[in-house]
Amino acid sequence: MILVLHAHPYPSRSRAGRALLAAATDVANIRIHSLYDRYPDFDIAVTNEQAQLREATRVVMLHPVYWYAAPGLLKHWMDKVLVRGFAYGPGGDALVGKSFLWAPTTGGDEHAYSEAGMHERAFSQFMAPMEQTARYCRMQWEPPFVVHGAHLIDDATLAARAAEFAARLAAPVNHAG
Repeated sequence: MILVLHAHPYPSRSRAGRALLAAATDVANIRIHSLYDRYPDFDIAVTNEQAQLREATRVVMLHPVYWYAAPGLLKHWMDKVLVRGFAYGPGGDALVGKSFLWAPTTGGDEHAYSEAGMHERAFSQFMAPMEQTARYCRMQWEPPFVVHGAHLIDDATLAARAAEFAARLAAPVNHAG
């Protein structure tokens, strides 16, 4: 089962998020889990979340980038769910070998994430926390699926990116990355 953890505090405002989710719903053996719908009060049902992770063979985190990081609820979810004895440390083998795909969307386009752009760094320099989280939990890190310029890209390009996302989810995982 592919578990898509969707974390957008304002999903109705996210055309990129909606397009990616709509495309993902057509993929076989997928479960979309919207954290902001499920936990508007941030009171995480840890046991339930850990059970879903145990069932999954692939975990996808789909969210907008806020201040170079995941939205607050996703970070809180990680703090509560990915704990010692479950995700890492002695007895923490629940996620070993599972695939991890990070699927962030950004408001800035690719140029914005360059040395000459407004963020003065390549987007790859902002990946380390997510990649290291996956690796620390002994998951298989996949190359991220990033949609840049979520507010700027035209409808045809967004539709093409959504189709690429669905194809990526449906394809067998290559653990070379």
